[in-house]
Amino acid sequence: MFQLHPQLAADTVPVVTWRLCQVLLINDANYPWLVLVPARDGLRDLDDLEPADLQRASEEIVRASKALKSAFSPDKINVGALGNMVPQLHIHVIARFADDPAWPQPIWGVVPAQPYAADALDARLDVLRDALGAS
Repeated sequence: MFQLHPQLAADTVPVVTWRLCQVLLINDANYPWLVLVPARDGLRDLDDLEPADLQRASEEIVRASKALKSAFSPDKINVGALGNMVPQLHIHVIARFADDPAWPQPIWGVVPAQPYAADALDARLDVLRDALGAS
Protein backbone atom coordinates (compact mmCIF):
# COMPACT_ATOMS: atom_id res chain seq x y z
CA MET A 1 0.00 0.00 0.00
CA PHE A 2 1.33 3.42 -0.99
CA GLN A 3 2.43 5.75 1.79
CA LEU A 4 4.21 9.07 1.41
CA HIS A 5 7.73 8.99 2.85
CA PRO A 6 7.78 10.82 6.23
CA GLN A 7 10.44 13.30 5.08
CA LEU A 8 8.38 14.28 2.03
CA ALA A 9 5.32 14.63 4.25
CA ALA A 10 7.26 16.89 6.62
CA ASP A 11 8.73 19.11 3.88
CA THR A 12 5.69 19.56 1.65
CA VAL A 13 2.10 20.71 1.44
CA PRO A 14 -0.42 18.77 -0.69
CA VAL A 15 -1.59 20.65 -3.77
CA VAL A 16 -3.60 18.19 -5.87
CA THR A 17 -3.78 14.49 -6.71
CA TRP A 18 -3.57 13.45 -10.35
CA ARG A 19 -4.14 10.04 -11.90
CA LEU A 20 -0.63 8.84 -11.03
CA CYS A 21 1.08 11.42 -8.86
CA GLN A 22 0.47 13.31 -5.71
CA VAL A 23 1.50 16.89 -6.47
CA LEU A 24 3.15 18.53 -3.48
CA LEU A 25 4.61 21.98 -2.83
CA ILE A 26 7.97 22.12 -1.09
CA ASN A 27 7.62 24.47 1.87
CA ASP A 28 10.38 26.81 0.68
CA ALA A 29 9.32 30.28 -0.43
CA ASN A 30 12.67 30.78 -2.19
CA TYR A 31 11.40 28.90 -5.27
CA PRO A 32 8.10 27.74 -6.82
CA TRP A 33 8.97 24.08 -6.28
CA LEU A 34 6.71 21.10 -6.88
CA VAL A 35 7.36 17.45 -6.14
CA LEU A 36 5.44 14.73 -7.99
CA VAL A 37 5.21 11.41 -6.17
CA PRO A 38 3.80 8.44 -8.10
CA ALA A 39 1.25 6.81 -5.82
CA ARG A 40 2.65 3.31 -6.20
CA ASP A 41 4.23 1.23 -3.46
CA GLY A 42 7.93 0.42 -3.44
CA LEU A 43 9.23 2.72 -6.18
CA ARG A 44 12.77 4.07 -5.93
CA ASP A 45 13.74 4.99 -9.49
CA LEU A 46 11.96 5.97 -12.72
CA ASP A 47 12.75 2.58 -14.25
CA ASP A 48 10.73 0.93 -11.46
CA LEU A 49 7.55 2.32 -13.05
CA GLU A 50 5.49 0.08 -15.29
CA PRO A 51 5.58 1.30 -18.92
CA ALA A 52 2.09 2.84 -18.77
CA ASP A 53 2.91 4.60 -15.49
CA LEU A 54 6.21 5.86 -16.92
CA GLN A 55 4.27 7.41 -19.81
CA ARG A 56 1.77 8.93 -17.37
CA ALA A 57 4.59 10.27 -15.17
CA SER A 58 6.14 11.97 -18.20
CA GLU A 59 2.79 13.55 -19.06
CA GLU A 60 2.32 14.77 -15.50
CA ILE A 61 5.86 16.22 -15.38
CA VAL A 62 5.10 18.17 -18.56
CA ARG A 63 1.76 19.29 -17.11
CA ALA A 64 3.44 20.54 -13.93
CA SER A 65 6.17 22.27 -15.94
CA LYS A 66 3.66 24.08 -18.13
CA ALA A 67 1.64 25.12 -15.08
CA LEU A 68 4.72 26.63 -13.42
CA LYS A 69 5.58 28.44 -16.65
CA SER A 70 2.05 29.79 -16.93
CA ALA A 71 1.83 30.88 -13.30
CA PHE A 72 5.32 32.31 -12.76
CA SER A 73 7.03 32.96 -16.14
CA PRO A 74 10.36 31.50 -15.00
CA ASP A 75 13.60 31.64 -16.98
CA LYS A 76 13.98 27.85 -16.75
CA ILE A 77 12.24 24.77 -15.39
CA ASN A 78 14.47 22.24 -13.63
CA VAL A 79 13.28 18.63 -13.45
CA GLY A 80 15.06 15.95 -11.48
CA ALA A 81 14.55 12.64 -9.72
CA LEU A 82 17.50 12.47 -7.33
CA GLY A 83 16.31 10.58 -4.26
CA ASN A 84 19.65 10.29 -2.52
CA MET A 85 18.26 11.42 0.85
CA VAL A 86 14.66 10.19 0.39
CA PRO A 87 14.57 6.79 -1.33
CA GLN A 88 10.91 6.98 -2.43
CA LEU A 89 10.59 7.96 -6.09
CA HIS A 90 9.76 11.64 -6.34
CA ILE A 91 10.31 14.11 -9.15
CA HIS A 92 11.27 17.73 -8.50
CA VAL A 93 9.82 20.34 -10.86
CA ILE A 94 11.27 23.73 -10.00
CA ALA A 95 10.70 27.16 -11.53
CA ARG A 96 14.03 28.97 -11.73
CA PHE A 97 14.79 32.64 -12.23
CA ALA A 98 18.00 34.42 -13.17
CA ASP A 99 17.65 36.42 -9.93
CA ASP A 100 16.82 33.53 -7.58
CA PRO A 101 19.23 32.89 -4.67
CA ALA A 102 20.95 29.91 -6.30
CA TRP A 103 21.06 30.88 -9.99
CA PRO A 104 22.71 29.39 -12.01
CA GLN A 105 23.69 26.56 -9.64
CA PRO A 106 21.36 23.80 -8.45
CA ILE A 107 19.19 24.94 -5.55
CA TRP A 108 20.33 22.40 -2.96
CA GLY A 109 22.38 23.79 -0.10
CA VAL A 110 22.75 27.33 -1.44
CA VAL A 111 20.43 29.11 0.98
CA PRO A 112 18.38 27.77 3.90
CA ALA A 113 14.77 26.89 3.17
CA GLN A 114 12.40 29.72 3.99
CA PRO A 115 9.02 28.30 5.02
CA TYR A 116 5.99 30.12 3.67
CA ALA A 117 4.09 32.43 5.98
CA ALA A 118 0.50 31.20 6.34
CA ASP A 119 -1.03 33.86 4.09
CA ALA A 120 1.69 33.49 1.46
CA LEU A 121 1.22 29.71 1.49
CA ASP A 122 -2.53 30.07 0.95
CA ALA A 123 -1.93 32.49 -1.93
CA ARG A 124 0.69 30.21 -3.51
CA LEU A 125 -1.63 27.19 -3.25
CA ASP A 126 -4.47 29.16 -4.89
CA VAL A 127 -2.21 30.13 -7.81
CA LEU A 128 -0.88 26.60 -8.20
CA ARG A 129 -4.26 24.91 -8.00
CA ASP A 130 -5.58 27.28 -10.64
CA ALA A 131 -2.59 26.67 -12.92
CA LEU A 132 -2.64 22.91 -12.33
CA GLY A 133 -6.31 22.64 -13.16
CA ALA A 134 -7.40 21.66 -9.66
CA SER A 135 -10.71 22.73 -8.22
